[in-house]
Amino acid sequence: MSGHLHGVVQTTRTDPSRVLEEIKRQTLEQLGGLPGTLYGPIEEALKADSLKGDGRNHHFEDQAALWVLRQQQASHVMAFRQHVGLGFEAFRSPGSAVGGLGGSPLQLVGEQQLAFDLDGERLTEALEQRYLRPLEMLDGRLKMLSQAIGAPAGANPSGPYRLVRAFTALYSDAQVNESLRLRLFRQYEFELSRVLGDLYARINNLLATAGYGVGMAGGAAPNAPARAAEERRDRNTLDDVFDTVPHREAAASVPHDYNGAPGAGYGGDPRAAHAGAGYGAQQQASQADVAAMASELAELRSQLHAWREGLIKAGGLPPTHQQPQRSMAPRRELRVEEVLGMASLLQPEPPDAYARALAVSGRLGETIRDQLYDGARRLGFNPDQTCFSAEEDDAIDLVALLFDSLFRNHALQDRARRVYARLVMPYVKVALTDNAVFVKREHPARRLLDAITEACEGNDGETPQDRDLLERASEISQRIVCDYNEDLAVFELAHAELDAMLAQHRRRIELQEQRAAKATYGRERLGAARSQADQAVRERIGESRLTQAVADFIATPWRHHLVQVMLRENDDPKRRAQAMALGDALVMADKLAAENRGRELADQLLALQPIIVQCLASSGLDDSAAQHGMAGLVRALSTPDKERSEHPLPSASDIEEDVAEERRLYLASGSAQVAHDPLLAERMRQLEPGDWLRLTNIQGETIAVKVAWVSPLTSRFLLVNRRGVRALVASAEELAILAASGRLLVGAERTAFDEAMRQVRRHLDRVI
Repeated sequence: MSGHLHGVVQTTRTDPSRVLEEIKRQTLEQLGGLPGTLYGPIEEALKADSLKGDGRNHHFEDQAALWVLRQQQASHVMAFRQHVGLGFEAFRSPGSAVGGLGGSPLQLVGEQQLAFDLDGERLTEALEQRYLRPLEMLDGRLKMLSQAIGAPAGANPSGPYRLVRAFTALYSDAQVNESLRLRLFRQYEFELSRVLGDLYARINNLLATAGYGVGMAGGAAPNAPARAAEERRDRNTLDDVFDTVPHREAAASVPHDYNGAPGAGYGGDPRAAHAGAGYGAQQQASQADVAAMASELAELRSQLHAWREGLIKAGGLPPTHQQPQRSMAPRRELRVEEVLGMASLLQPEPPDAYARALAVSGRLGETIRDQLYDGARRLGFNPDQTCFSAEEDDAIDLVALLFDSLFRNHALQDRARRVYARLVMPYVKVALTDNAVFVKREHPARRLLDAITEACEGNDGETPQDRDLLERASEISQRIVCDYNEDLAVFELAHAELDAMLAQHRRRIELQEQRAAKATYGRERLGAARSQADQAVRERIGESRLTQAVADFIATPWRHHLVQVMLRENDDPKRRAQAMALGDALVMADKLAAENRGRELADQLLALQPIIVQCLASSGLDDSAAQHGMAGLVRALSTPDKERSEHPLPSASDIEEDVAEERRLYLASGSAQVAHDPLLAERMRQLEPGDWLRLTNIQGETIAVKVAWVSPLTSRFLLVNRRGVRALVASAEELAILAASGRLLVGAERTAFDEAMRQVRRHLDRVI
């Protein structure tokens, strides 16, 4: 067996020339054809502008110049690829002139070339600002690559400067006016924005997996003495504060909520801490913040220990060598590097055991330990003579509780279980080496887990977009398994890729929320109109004795007409008053008929005829049917001794089936009569759109819901799930009843990781 533990950071690297050639190949593959994609969209835009122009804009000049450029499209593509390729040659040999773009810096520059250069500088600055973070990482890795080649550090051959210079070099001799030049730059920027994010992610990932960028500290080995000494000298970083007594004990635990505070590595081993803390620049923290964090960490760690000991005493964890208890014969505690080696050995293996454990609450931690001890046996360690340290136990339990909380409380489908099962061992390795994942909200591993949960939560794959999202999340989890080797850049690149896809998904969710709000408002307006119409019908029928024809007309066509007027023309008081007056006039006409006042009745009906026909037409009758209905009404009123009687009042409008279903799911029957806490109801009235809650239905299933909209008509709250689908519409009083019964929790966290850690802490508090 090799003396080097599998999984510990190594300095073995792929041949730099081969890596550079692969970067060149991917860059040309992604960007080589860009000039050929510019002209089509510009031509379409020019055609559209010419159609809607006022005649003063002469787009034919731009179209003529564009036509000339299109004839040279093939040569432009070849020249562009050549210029990009020269950038890589310049990177390989910075002192040579082969990578130069343009002529001598002392030559005279024409006005057109100057304009292109100025626009190119602005585009370069915009792109560098947009891709600042991946470019910084890429520059650091390329610097290490150039050192491996044995050449001075050169400019990034796929960076914005080179790409923009290659673009401007194409048109140095072309006749391009100002309008077309601006269109070319805009279209080029648009095309670059579509591919650069993915390209930089691929190159960063390629360099990281090839061994250029581990630790991101100039290529020195993570355990170099100079680096350890440097870490000890920098006393303002959390890594060093936690590496000193009295904070070393606190460093192994996690606060449930800390606003972006940086974290530290587990235990007192600066090498293990630095394996994860090498990501990015170390951040400063005030002594007060450090003290508060240390207190939070120590408290949670003590809770973890009490929870574990309680499980052992209660028989929840059998006191075997595979469980974290310290009362047995002394054993050697495994070092972090050794546990990392076990985890790295297990990382690429099928995650079936973790998937099964996620299906049973509380089994994941036991399964992780079983698998790690199995890896220990394969690496030659005797489990009877070794045990996990307290810090390692904490890391395992926190990851197990975190994943269990995510799967229990975020409406994840069974098909997402394998996605999370693959990530268990990589996140155990993160927890062992980088405590910041639990305290720093911007930590890449934390953000990736948030993005994966966002992609999977409530996603049943019904639509093609949802299926694509699930497939991408699955691919990314597999990529983490394949590529993660203590370099957190893998998580950041994976998050950037998934987040770009989720941006479109969030837009769809936003539109879904807007549609749900509009549909709910429409239902409320319809319900209010029907209630007012029913009240108007009751007032006119009431205890009056009417002919059957008049009563039927008021109860059906007139009521429907009244609802339509209230919905469509509620802002027109004249139309509303006219519709109301029709009902009163029909009651009066029936009274005139009963009193045998024929002349007055005839005058009344003649005056009402246009309005009655219009009322019948609003119910969908054509002119002939409306006239026939009018004739039936006249016949009924023409006989004074026609039977008249009291008529039943209309019943309340039925609730729509989907509304009734959601009320059966979340609100117990008769909730309107259940007393509510006025103070709690007042607290609910303070909820605003964007607030997150946790809602539990009658069957005990809990989902995260957001206040998407507050009705200006009824002040009810529209609650939607994370997919933007309506979950419940309820009043403040109904929400107060739900909260009092423990089925509504106010103040849920916005991100899945934050909410999961909150649930973990609540679970520990409840158990202890």
